[in-house]
Amino acid sequence: MSTIQVRIARKWAEAEGIAGLELVAADGGALPPFSAGAHIDVHLPGGLTRPYSLCGDPADTTRWQLGVLREPASRGGSAAVHDALAEGQVLTVGLPRNLFALQPGATRSLLLAGGIGITPLLAMAEQLAGEGADFAFHVAARSRARLAFAGRLAQAPWADRVQLHLDDGPEAQRLDLNALLATPQPGAQVYLCGPQGFIDAALAAARAAGWADAQLQVERFGAASAPAAADGIGGFTLRLARSGRVVPVAADQTAVQALAAAGVTVMTSCEQGVCGTCLTRVLGGVPDHRDQYLTDEERAAHDQFLPCCSRACTPELVLDL
Repeated sequence: MSTIQVRIARKWAEAEGIAGLELVAADGGALPPFSAGAHIDVHLPGGLTRPYSLCGDPADTTRWQLGVLREPASRGGSAAVHDALAEGQVLTVGLPRNLFALQPGATRSLLLAGGIGITPLLAMAEQLAGEGADFAFHVAARSRARLAFAGRLAQAPWADRVQLHLDDGPEAQRLDLNALLATPQPGAQVYLCGPQGFIDAALAAARAAGWADAQLQVERFGAASAPAAADGIGGFTLRLARSGRVVPVAADQTAVQALAAAGVTVMTSCEQGVCGTCLTRVLGGVPDHRDQYLTDEERAAHDQFLPCCSRACTPELVLDL
């Protein structure tokens, strides 16, 4: 994957538990363009790689902006951003990649953000406003102190499109997903980003009201939860083409874990199916893709998968290992 060098021009406390970063090209030139909804893979100290959404204006090639929540159960990524990164530091990052793009031809866009899920939707609001498109932006947060980019929301030229919903605020302003999504709008698109519970609740409300799945675009922070073995997804085997070895994968085990137990090392980083570090070529069988890295077209080819989270639709996968 292509990478570039960037410098941290500014780092600040954006909100309670949230760090803001402004990145510029290390060589002083223009940054590669990106479209709203894109993310970059940030190579962090300690060999970690984590994807973070670009939340600045896509029309601005002089700087990129990130907002990173410190996760209490961090496996090193968010802690490294908060504790180990400093202004002036040079980082290696991947080129922008978009798996959460604005859909063309929408008559209206409804942006629904929960917590730090605001980041890709901020870029969407900037792009939609620049295109003169019709949109509404609903932002839910636990409190004003934990509301990321509050100043930017208030000062944006499109501030009249924003509605804030604070969990600790008056009942009347809290986000009522059932009411908001009660009436499907032909030609409209709904964009969801936030914690798993927020996304699940929004999807349930939208589907109950009759919104089509094609109208619901979702960005998750990690791979979707895997179905339990009782749902029909159990163990499978991995055949390693180079050695001929067969490695069983139990129902409660990831492919990476099974390979490691067999003495076969696959490089990993996020272990959530979002960074692509463990991407492995598939020579036979059909993967059960559970990642947030591959595009729909790449998944349909069935020639690669992320063994940190994905499984198998067939009893065996043949891997180029």
